[in-house]
Amino acid sequence: MADELVLLFVGSGLSEQKAKETLKNEVVSQSLKSALDQVGKLSPGLQKDKDIGKLLYHTATKLKARKFQSIIVDYHNPLDPVDYGKFEGECGVGVVITPDMVEAAVEEVIAKHRDGLTTQRYKYNIGLIMSEARAKLKWADGKAVKSEVDMQVLDLLGPKTAADLEKPTKQKGGKGPKDAENAKKKDAIKEAPSVENFLGKDGEVMSFMELMGEAVKFHKPGENYKTSGYVITPKTMDILKQHLKETGGKANNGNCYLRYDDTNPEKEEEKFFTGIKDMVEWLGYKPWKITHASDNFDKLYGYAVELIRRGHAYVCHMRSEDIKGFNPPDSPWKDRPIEESLQLFEDMKNGKIQEGDATLRMKTTLEEGKKDPVAYRIKCIYPTYDFTHCLCDSIENISHSLCTKEFQSRRSSYYWLCNVLDLYCPVQWEYGRLNLSYTVVSKRKIGKLITDGCVRDWDDPRLFTLTALRRRGFPPEAINLFCAKVGVTMAQTVLDPSMLEACVRDVLNIKAPRCMAVLDPLKVTISNFPGDHSGEITVPDFPADEARGSHKIPFTKTVYIERSDFRENADKNYKRFSCDQPVGLRHAGYVIAVESVKKDGSGNVTEILATCKPSSDCEKPKGFIQWVCNPLVCEVRLYDKLFYHKNPEDSNEVPGGFLNDVKRDSLQVIPNAYADQSVKNAKSLDRFQFERIGFFTVDKDTTPGKVVFNRTVTLKEDKDKN
Repeated sequence: MADELVLLFVGSGLSEQKAKETLKNEVVSQSLKSALDQVGKLSPGLQKDKDIGKLLYHTATKLKARKFQSIIVDYHNPLDPVDYGKFEGECGVGVVITPDMVEAAVEEVIAKHRDGLTTQRYKYNIGLIMSEARAKLKWADGKAVKSEVDMQVLDLLGPKTAADLEKPTKQKGGKGPKDAENAKKKDAIKEAPSVENFLGKDGEVMSFMELMGEAVKFHKPGENYKTSGYVITPKTMDILKQHLKETGGKANNGNCYLRYDDTNPEKEEEKFFTGIKDMVEWLGYKPWKITHASDNFDKLYGYAVELIRRGHAYVCHMRSEDIKGFNPPDSPWKDRPIEESLQLFEDMKNGKIQEGDATLRMKTTLEEGKKDPVAYRIKCIYPTYDFTHCLCDSIENISHSLCTKEFQSRRSSYYWLCNVLDLYCPVQWEYGRLNLSYTVVSKRKIGKLITDGCVRDWDDPRLFTLTALRRRGFPPEAINLFCAKVGVTMAQTVLDPSMLEACVRDVLNIKAPRCMAVLDPLKVTISNFPGDHSGEITVPDFPADEARGSHKIPFTKTVYIERSDFRENADKNYKRFSCDQPVGLRHAGYVIAVESVKKDGSGNVTEILATCKPSSDCEKPKGFIQWVCNPLVCEVRLYDKLFYHKNPEDSNEVPGGFLNDVKRDSLQVIPNAYADQSVKNAKSLDRFQFERIGFFTVDKDTTPGKVVFNRTVTLKEDKDKN
């Protein structure tokens, strides 16, 4: 029966792993089966429609009032009579939104706001434009509308200027009634954080919480009881008053703990502990205090004893594998005498009971239906997460305990355990795990990729671990900005990496100094190089804002250009260098023209002989190209997606398994690229924009003899890349 259900769920669009996880939850699996059976009666083909399958899975997992499931699945009469036409109309059934409709609606809204946009440019409230466009297209895809708005605004205003990126200055003087009213309206309409304000004082990295501000609606200090599902006992208010007294009423901008759940002696590895701390601090947050669950083991043991004394826990002799299921059979030891459980628990502590012979179980049922979860196992008598998490939160006076969505089912036992022991009860806040496509994130699977030689290590820049993103050159500000733009949500979100890369470009466009480099060099000799030239030019680090600094590079008769920037014969759309088309050298103030071309025996161009003229003495060329002179030879690593498919773990999408989906050519190494001398002393993780090529970061493999660069991101998203 279980195998049949797995096949049914996989056929509806779930991955095999997700199907097996669903099967563990009897309530959800039966609800999903019922829904699939229901649509199967209408048409067997509907059971294999992945879009319908997603809707049915969402219904089975999210709908609390399960009696209405059949209504949602096939419009079973909730009330008589039902106006199905009106119902379907309100749900958008049959509505088709074409790209032309999106374009027309956005054009209409842009026209309405044209004066404000042209006056305030990118400081104008784009959120208002989005809101009005969505109102005109109720059933349109939000991403399509956003993309069209961004494109039309860019078409109207052009790229952002330095002035657009400046923070608005505050006006002095008091506010009139109208100004105050407008200020309130602006406060009420919070836009997603933008690149203009991702830095805090003195350019320091802003934390995610600082970026989000009031957008994260946590409960106020001491108002735990106002959150959904919080259990109130006769002692709750007195305990909360004591909590406020001990914490001083801090919440947001208060003290934040980083606590390690080191409860399993077989699975704890020091490198992961160190890595977590490093990544938290790299993202711009220094924890107020770092603690470990093991710091509280003596107190936790005492709480376990008290739990037994109060009749809420017992020692059970069922095998561990029998308890791991979501619906284990009722334990015959559930009603054993309290004194007997106390003695057995002490024997567990003193090593008098063998491994696998006993566990301590709590007398409660989780939301997902799991009965009597385990509190303690035998190995060194270590406590489980279900027992430890809430009690450590209580001991540390945590106000907001943050965890991912999969722990929502533990919330009931979290509150139950604190309350039956008459302890301060914090609030558990769950949020959706942020997932990216074209990757795997489990430690086991990444370990397999390393073992099989698909990647080099945990920090291989093709992975999406934080250590890998740091090595590739993703700045922490960009990750914070990306998370803040996505926002805090309960939904399990899977996003395309291009969205993260867009945030990286936004940040690096402001922070990464420019330099010139060529990846595939072609020699150019300037026959009439001016004899009175100094042999050196000054290049701005940030051409859009030259006040931010500059660097000097050599300029002599021999330069190197990108091979792809030259064609012997060019068509009318070609804007770079060719035999009959001069080209400008960026920053040099000169235009070069072909005099002759040298080739090898195979007909490949090996050198171009050229003449030059000052830019002021000739017509403006169609294009300007980057170049280098007396270059620094460096290694450049270009990275592509590691996997071919968006969901490499989905057996429907990748029947052969994720290892068979790996792109073996996802890393291209260019051993002898040329960069200008300004990067000679660059350190690991220094970031640059190679003009006209992309953003690059110095890799840790750099040695005194050779600088190694990782391509962080291209200058713009490659729409044609799979």
